[in-house]
Amino acid sequence: MENLNELFEFMALYIWHGLTIFLRVGAIVVLLPGFGAETISTRIKLMIAFCFTAVVAPAIEPTTALFSPFDFPSVVFSETLIGFLLGIGVRFFLISLQTAGTIAAQSTSLSQLLGGAVTEPLAAIGYILTMGAIALAMITGLHVKIAVAIVSSYNIIPIGGEIPGNWVAGWGIKQVTFAFQFAFIISSPFMLVSVLYNLALGAINKAMPQLMVAFVGAPIITFGGLFLLFVTSPYLLSTWLDTLDNFLLNPWENFQ
Repeated sequence: MENLNELFEFMALYIWHGLTIFLRVGAIVVLLPGFGAETISTRIKLMIAFCFTAVVAPAIEPTTALFSPFDFPSVVFSETLIGFLLGIGVRFFLISLQTAGTIAAQSTSLSQLLGGAVTEPLAAIGYILTMGAIALAMITGLHVKIAVAIVSSYNIIPIGGEIPGNWVAGWGIKQVTFAFQFAFIISSPFMLVSVLYNLALGAINKAMPQLMVAFVGAPIITFGGLFLLFVTSPYLLSTWLDTLDNFLLNPWENFQ
C-alpha cells in the first residue's frame, strides 16, 4: 500500500506538472504563425500543443509548491497570460509583414490583387511576404526555436510566478512600437520608388500636358512594384527571419 500511495503521488505530481506546462504551451500555439493559423482545425492545434508539451515538460523541474486545488485558478491565469504574451510577441512579426505589405501595395497600386485568398483580406504583396515568411520559418526550424524559447521562459517566470503589470505594459508597448517600425523599414524600398515615380510623373505632366500620363504611368508602377518585390523579397525575408531569431533568443528582455 505504501508503494501504491507513492505511485499515486508520483503520477499526480507529473499530471499536475504536465497540465501547468500545457496551459502555457497551448496559449502560445494558438497565436504562432503557421501552427495557429485559422485554416488549421482545432484538433490539429490541440495535437500540436500536446506535442510541444511532451517536448518541454521533461526539461522543466516539477514543483510541489503549487500542488493544491486552491492554487489552480491563479496558476491557470498566470500560465495562460505568459503563454499569450510570448505568442503575441511572435505574432507581431507576422503582423509587421502584413502591415509592410499593405503599405507597399498601396504605394505600387497592387492593393487589391489576390485580396480574398485568405480568411482576412490582404494586399497581394502582404500575402506573398506572409506566406514566404511562414514557409521560411518552418524550413529553418521554427518548432525547435519555439520549444527553446518556452523552456527558457521558465527561467525568467517560473510556474505560478507573479507578473507585474508595469512590466507587461512596458513589454507590450515595446513590441507594438517595434512592429510598426519594422513594417516601415521593410516597406521603405516600395515607398521610395513610389515617391520617385510620382515626382517623375509630375515632371512629365508639366512638360507635356497633352500626354495622358495615367495611361503611361499605371503599367510602369505596377511592373516596377512586381520587379522590386522579386528583387528585394529574399533580403526582406532573411532580415525578418534574423530579427525573429533574435527575439526568440531573448523574448523577455523587459522582464529581467
